[in-house]
Amino acid sequence: MINKILRVICLLLLGVWLGAAIFFSAAVAPSVFAVLRSAGLPNANTLAGSVVNRLLTIINHGGFEIALFVLVISYFILRTRKRLARFAGMISLAIMAIMTGLGHWVIGARLAALRAAMQLPIDQIALPDPRRIEFDRLQQYSVAALSVAMIAGLIGFVILASRDASNSRNLG
Repeated sequence: MINKILRVICLLLLGVWLGAAIFFSAAVAPSVFAVLRSAGLPNANTLAGSVVNRLLTIINHGGFEIALFVLVISYFILRTRKRLARFAGMISLAIMAIMTGLGHWVIGARLAALRAAMQLPIDQIALPDPRRIEFDRLQQYSVAALSVAMIAGLIGFVILASRDASNSRNLG
């Protein structure tokens, strides 16, 4: 009984985080940049980047905490599973935690340090400037880290949910 409740909590947490991460990536971030750029503001990218960075901090930090929580709980929930499924579930949740942590504490920190070192808004830094090139490269890494975390979270979600589906077939 307690395992079912914990599984539901884990699935709910993973589902909420996945939904938020997908919505952020597919709708929020592109919309913020599009709206502020269309307003013709001189520092539209800087303003949009500030909003997106604050939201990405929440997504990454939340993903890290949720992944660790679900990883610990899943250790006990998945004990009855086959070794391969248990291993895959645990690895996917560990990857989610690593990638969100990397995105938040490593890539995000380097982006913040680079922004501070520029002393000008990103819009005013020339494209061939090495700092701008590094900034753009780090942003690509940030997108890749979040994408990997979302895929890993989805795999963990499916593995955790699959036991419920097989149990309901056996009961019916």
